[in-house]
Amino acid sequence: MNKPLSTFERKMKNPKFKKAFEEGYRELLFSELMISIMDDDDVSIRGLAKEANLSPSVIQDLRSGKQHDIKVSNLIKIAHAFGYEVILQKGEKRLTFQEGTKASKHHLSVVAAAC
Repeated sequence: MNKPLSTFERKMKNPKFKKAFEEGYRELLFSELMISIMDDDDVSIRGLAKEANLSPSVIQDLRSGKQHDIKVSNLIKIAHAFGYEVILQKGEKRLTFQEGTKASKHHLSVVAAAC
């Protein structure tokens, strides 16, 4: 005997609902991640903005979910401000995004390394 589908499972069979849910979920995911890390690290919006060299309004809009997309350069700056690296990996191939030196603050480079 098959278990009946939940309301959520039935709704996810509707392509329009599924697309709207997935898009909304992705938007909230980054916002929730930022809130969690900021709370854990006891970092304010202004503190993160200063550390990442971004405007407080950019941080606030990302944190609140008002801004739905994020520039890769801003993602890297925020990740580095929290002490994280941004890495793209496909099989054994790994690309690490790093900010330049203090003299070239806005320069971003890609470092390829084998695992």
